[in-house]
Amino acid sequence: MRLQYPSNIKIVSIPCTGKVDLIHLLRSFEKGADGVYVLGCLEGECRFETGNLRARKRVEQAQSILDRVGIGGERVKMYNLSSSEAPRFVQFANEMTEKIREMGPNPIKIAMQKKAA
Repeated sequence: MRLQYPSNIKIVSIPCTGKVDLIHLLRSFEKGADGVYVLGCLEGECRFETGNLRARKRVEQAQSILDRVGIGGERVKMYNLSSSEAPRFVQFANEMTEKIREMGPNPIKIAMQKKAA
């Protein structure tokens, strides 16, 4: 079975979501991403024990910062799923893509395009 997800999604694989740092999330927006979501293993099932819990905390920090600077914290989200749940991955991808489409482009990207023009 070959599942389709939106083609505008860039997947970055890492050994554990615990390696996702706050600066990685924020830099994504600085570089023009309209949204970022982190997919981690189910809570309590991290083979590195608390990696996904650390990632969730960092995503929450990013949400708070993005809200304070006017970009919108809802542009970054954390999901948990098992590696055997490909249909849920597609569901999350479609859900996040639709949410970002409704919010429109990243305000930083818009400002940079105006500056370049």
